[in-house]
Amino acid sequence: MLYYLFDFLDREYDLIGAGVFQYISFRAGMAVLVSLLITITFGKSLITMLRKKQVGETIRDLGLEGQMQKKGTPTMGGLIIIAAIVVPTLLFAKLENIYVILLLVTTLVLGAIGFLDDYIKVFKKNKEGLAGKFKVVGQVSVGLIVGATLFFSDDVVVREFNKTPVEIQQEGEEQIVSYTDSKSTTTTIPFVKNNELDYSKLNPTENELITAGIYILIVIFFVTAISNGANITDGIDGLAAGTSAIIGLTLAILAYISGNAIFSDYLNVMFIPRSGELVIFCTAFVGACVGFLWYNSYPAQVFMGDTGSLSLGGIIAVLALVLRKELLIPVLCGIFVIENLSVIIQVSYFKYTKKKYGEGRRIFKMSPLHHHYQKMEIPEPKIVTRFWIVGILLAIIALATLKLR
Repeated sequence: MLYYLFDFLDREYDLIGAGVFQYISFRAGMAVLVSLLITITFGKSLITMLRKKQVGETIRDLGLEGQMQKKGTPTMGGLIIIAAIVVPTLLFAKLENIYVILLLVTTLVLGAIGFLDDYIKVFKKNKEGLAGKFKVVGQVSVGLIVGATLFFSDDVVVREFNKTPVEIQQEGEEQIVSYTDSKSTTTTIPFVKNNELDYSKLNPTENELITAGIYILIVIFFVTAISNGANITDGIDGLAAGTSAIIGLTLAILAYISGNAIFSDYLNVMFIPRSGELVIFCTAFVGACVGFLWYNSYPAQVFMGDTGSLSLGGIIAVLALVLRKELLIPVLCGIFVIENLSVIIQVSYFKYTKKKYGEGRRIFKMSPLHHHYQKMEIPEPKIVTRFWIVGILLAIIALATLKLR
């Protein structure tokens, strides 16, 4: 909103300094600043309100050190994360941008699903919360909306430049370079020289609806998987928020490059018109996660609950899909992926051995993986810090794929 106000003041009244709102870098900086201020300033008030309403976390006794001390800690802290993402985005981003709209819808819808889950747990005293099938329906619905929009919307295009200037203006030296904007289902394959994969090639026919169905199913898979991965990772103080901040910062860099014709050309990255606007959303996202750590770092004063974790994972998945970097998710979101896999492996192996030997056996002391390390009596802050370090290494590897092919 402020973008449009200052754009008007710049055009109509030539207000000194108003033109700075045209720069993505300035608006991104303001977004992260406002996001941090919202979480830090209003976080305490939210915690106080949650305590008054007795919105405390119900803890299952898993035999983990210090676990029962967390009983009664306020949950639903994801509300402040969502506010700290949405408000700066509304203030500083171009709201007609299709990608910004998609990310806002993803944030609010998944946040609402998570809120409903937390509400049932806290107020209905149902430890199971929202039934898993309803969570999946919500995640699939978001994936369906995102996938259909990315496939069918005329505003979602990739741009290819003609490297040979086609015209030189008569009055000056400026060269006009032609380009073509086209609908495309191509994505980027990391570590590969000619690194583009067109999902339409997976369709043996030329039927557009079949191609759309394949693409939407892929989108649904990524949204559901990463949303659940973030949800599972949110098991110890600061782990999900810190990991999400690292991923969000990496995606902000990728968004800036993908939306900048010069940098995308230099790095041979797919140029996606209007995607640079996502830098504002990404920096608000990072600011919200870092600001939340003010109260969520060990020992946590508040938990984000499913309200926060489901939306964080969904946001990351949609950002990667919009930037055509979803195949980078196994690297960039390696923490979420391994947490997810640890649960799948543990459950599958237990069922297999119980069927074969009559007694279930386990690979990990407990799943997800962070609980395995807790069972090894490693202090919780050390586990979180080491996971963050691994997340930073994975982010560096993800950025290195821009040149390592």
